[in-house]
Amino acid sequence: MDLLLLCLPWTAVALFLVLFVRIPRGLPRSAPDGTDQAPLVSVIVPARNEEENIRSLLTSLSAMDYPCFEILVVDDESEDRTGELVESSRAGNATSLRLIRGAPLPKGWFGKPWACFQGARVAKGELLLFTDADTVHGADLLRRAVAGLLGEDADALTLIGRQLMGSFWERILQPQFFVLLASRFPRAGTPRKPHQWRHAIANGQYLLFRRETYEAMGGHAAVRGEVVEDMRIAQLLVRDGRHLLVRDGRGLRTRMYRSLGGLVEGWSKNLATGALQATPGWLVPFILPFSALGGTLLWILPPAVLAWALVSGTGGTPLHFGLLCTGFGVLFWGLASALMGGGPIYGLLYPLGSILAGYIFLLSWTRGGRIRWRGRRYLMSREARRGSTEERP
Repeated sequence: MDLLLLCLPWTAVALFLVLFVRIPRGLPRSAPDGTDQAPLVSVIVPARNEEENIRSLLTSLSAMDYPCFEILVVDDESEDRTGELVESSRAGNATSLRLIRGAPLPKGWFGKPWACFQGARVAKGELLLFTDADTVHGADLLRRAVAGLLGEDADALTLIGRQLMGSFWERILQPQFFVLLASRFPRAGTPRKPHQWRHAIANGQYLLFRRETYEAMGGHAAVRGEVVEDMRIAQLLVRDGRHLLVRDGRGLRTRMYRSLGGLVEGWSKNLATGALQATPGWLVPFILPFSALGGTLLWILPPAVLAWALVSGTGGTPLHFGLLCTGFGVLFWGLASALMGGGPIYGLLYPLGSILAGYIFLLSWTRGGRIRWRGRRYLMSREARRGSTEERP
């Protein structure tokens, strides 16, 4: 009985995920067929030092079967061959493919919002799609996304796509962070009311707006100093009573990071900030220490106890607790990895993933509002660090 009580937290985690986490519904299959029915879509890509990704993205975009769209790539002062690769790419099915040389970053702006803002200023479309350079799009994805937006009379639509994991470190770490997101936003596809704005989420890898909605909320100027700008956009839309549609995007594939260094740099820039943004004000002082403690107790303590029991020859409750809870962790993370396409075998290495994820979380926490990304350094405002929308423009 004592052992069962000790294992109660892990049972609660499993029950919560099974009972409450739901994948958003998919997109419709049908869409407008003729150019007279299909609104012009401007696909806006912010790009800084994306020579590894930009070619595959543009190849997929130019092959889309939507009848009327333009592609705008905003080169945010890249230091590599990003601009050159864009200029040598073909428009394909798009009406045009344009490279926009981004202006220098103004004070108070983060790079991605600034690039998106510049792209929106010259876009011609009735609909604006913001997508990241590390994504790949299915041929019918835009057609179906537009059908979803218009069919449900939504103001904006965002897609939860598939994460590609090509390296050992991606397969070890990415499930850790996406399970965390699923735990915080278990029903991401459920529409939120204005007072529930803290529970709103969007994926900046795919954000489709009606132009009037985008301009009414202030565009990316409204999130100029935000590092987790997609979540903030979702919160602002919901707070203002807009209809944000969150759908499963099976035709969207993203490879966010390609190395351990990239994973550390990428997740540490926004992990703690995102946690604060999604937390009610009274909980803000406690959420980061509580999260660090909870992760340690759930995923690092059991294998540590098991290792100690085996090395010291201790039997009884410590050994049984270590075996049972570590075994649950192996099954849990093996299933999470399999669902993300990484293979269940990586569940055996979950203690390594949990230790590294904990390090990244602490790094994000201790950096406060000091952000390093793509060769730039930023300092977040006090309001942004508190996660407040009260003083957003």
